[in-house]
Amino acid sequence: MSEANIEGAQATPKGLQYGFGIYAIADCKIPLNMVQKWLGHAEIKTTAIYANAIGKEERDIANK
Repeated sequence: MSEANIEGAQATPKGLQYGFGIYAIADCKIPLNMVQKWLGHAEIKTTAIYANAIGKEERDIANK
């Protein structure tokens, strides 16, 4: 994490997963069902949470 300059809440496995999910859906326009598969979510509604995280703070975290 330190070599990649990742700090704070995103410097955890969950934080990296969250950042990846936001980036894949919001920036790369990857379909929810693909992100669901990649993240191992059993329910699409769990993955859909990432689609709602489009605020500046979330996008800044994802871009790290």
